[in-house]
Amino acid sequence: MHADADIARRIWRAALLRRLPLWVLGALPWLSLRLLPGLLAWAAWCMWDGARLRQRVNAGWIGWLDADMPELEDSSALLVDADTPLAKLQRERLLARIAERLDARTVRAIVRRHVDMGLSWLAPWLVFAAIVWYVGQQGAAASTAQAQGKPATVAKAAVVPELVVTAIPPFYTGLARSEGAPRHLELPEGSKTTWCLKNPEAGQTILELSDGRTLNVGDKCAELSASESLFWRWRGARYTLKVIPDAPPQITVSQPTQMIQELKPEAKGAAMALTVRDDYAVRRATLHLTLARGSGENIKFTDSELPIPASNDPRVRNWSRQWTLAELGMEPGDELYFFVRAVDNAAKPHTVQSPTYTLRLPAPEQEEDEQTSAMPMLVKPQSLRSQRQIIIDTEQLIADMKATRMNAGEVRARSEAIAADQAQLRRRYGQFLGEESTLFGGEEEHDDHDDHAAPGKPLDVLHEFGHAHDEAENATMYDEGTKKILRRALVAMWDAEKALRAITPKTALAPELKALEAIKELQQADRIYLHKTAFVPPPIKEDIRMTGDVVGAASYRREQGESQDAIPLPLRELVTALLNEGPLPALWTRTAHDWVRERLVDDEQRLAAQRAIQDVADGCLRCRPALRAWLRAGVAQAPVILQAKPVAQTPFTKAWHQRDAKGEPK
Repeated sequence: MHADADIARRIWRAALLRRLPLWVLGALPWLSLRLLPGLLAWAAWCMWDGARLRQRVNAGWIGWLDADMPELEDSSALLVDADTPLAKLQRERLLARIAERLDARTVRAIVRRHVDMGLSWLAPWLVFAAIVWYVGQQGAAASTAQAQGKPATVAKAAVVPELVVTAIPPFYTGLARSEGAPRHLELPEGSKTTWCLKNPEAGQTILELSDGRTLNVGDKCAELSASESLFWRWRGARYTLKVIPDAPPQITVSQPTQMIQELKPEAKGAAMALTVRDDYAVRRATLHLTLARGSGENIKFTDSELPIPASNDPRVRNWSRQWTLAELGMEPGDELYFFVRAVDNAAKPHTVQSPTYTLRLPAPEQEEDEQTSAMPMLVKPQSLRSQRQIIIDTEQLIADMKATRMNAGEVRARSEAIAADQAQLRRRYGQFLGEESTLFGGEEEHDDHDDHAAPGKPLDVLHEFGHAHDEAENATMYDEGTKKILRRALVAMWDAEKALRAITPKTALAPELKALEAIKELQQADRIYLHKTAFVPPPIKEDIRMTGDVVGAASYRREQGESQDAIPLPLRELVTALLNEGPLPALWTRTAHDWVRERLVDDEQRLAAQRAIQDVADGCLRCRPALRAWLRAGVAQAPVILQAKPVAQTPFTKAWHQRDAKGEPK
């Protein structure tokens, strides 16, 4: 049924075998020269030649059969197109003759007479291959001559650089140096890192740091002092250099268990136990003792210092002791304050101080002492803390805030506790000026109004229950000089209390000292006399009077708050440019590095942002959203600036507001 297709396929196969030697011979020169471009060019020509041969076979195989086989009687066309029954009968007769006479030998003979081997095409290709070979020989000879003239240059270009990374920790850590191939490192702060070439003949190589800097490594090694975590890139690979900061010593006081330990009246001693730890070594640790003796403002303090001995492990110092009261010098009514101070062996030593612990030995109850002549009622009860004790507590709070990382809740609690003590002391001294109530107190008022008139007599409410409140100071019998000193002390106490309640103990220290100075002045004087003088205005400078010179004069108008840009202009331009794939602003890497270094404190976030900067600098468009997110993450909450705006009151606006107030429809 498809006999014609079978005959055409047999002729086509014979034609391919006829032309195959040409194709193989043409590929041999290129294979011997090992030139891939030439081989690809010959393969392309062979494909073109095969397509041209296929078209020739499809168009001429019927004529080839008629010319070489007389038995077909020039009727080979019926093998392809036989529409009538007679043509189909003739076609069947032709197929029978072909099957009898057309064998493989006959097909090869037919193809041999009509398809040549194409050796004429081989000659140009052989000439072209010879030319290529000749040019290659000339280039190889020139390269050989150049290599003989400069052998060191060729050898140097062929050598692959080998990098050696050396990490030298600080001497105080006691850690050994490490050396090896590029790798991730974790080093103490202050370590020295060097990069050297194992084979300097390989030439100079460049290291890219995450903060934008570059290090050149060649005949000389590159050095870097590790002060913060970073990563470096070499030959496309990134390596992290994580810096571990030196930790300050940790102080743990296990005995006493409370910050304020009140001993029993019959106690014979007190126990102390503490531990000091550091990541490398504790250089010095001392125990500071302060013994307070006395009451009121007449308190005597005795300071002493005791070194804590070292142990077998330089990183840990354990110390404990059972003191007797005689060794501590404590008597009934005394208080012992102690704290521990430790210093490590870092290059920049960390000094840490523990909170202050208090040991109290209660005093037996006794009657109040005789009051002084200057202030017959200025003896405060034992439950109130003295002004000097308030100053000591404030100084200790400031020192603890500087030495340790106290949380906000603890700072607030201690500051408010000191403020409460200051408020109680202020109210106590305020009674001597006739003060009867307080802002924070719960004291009873007007307790002396419980008596009533006798039955049957008219009740004089004004004289019975009333007294003057307009001038409270007139209710006391002190002279004006004493009242002025009292007012000065109360004002200072009030300023200190306000600062303590605002959680600013450093600000409260100055008014506390002023209050103490005024109290000591009251206690040390039997009688205070102040000369009263009238107000003396400052003298008028006649040389500038009526001249209109306003240099140095201050305006009474309050300046409006100026808006501050939360984001600098170069950074805003960079963030905007990162939204698209357009060009970035000039010097954008410096802007991004400065912003990331200043705003991102966490090491992991900062390194991730620097990786994004490096990727965008390399041309990564997909990394732009990540860099934009890291830049926006460094923006803190913008401050709210309140600006006063003038509002004009016109009759129309007044009527409009009145209508709104009455609820009338607009």
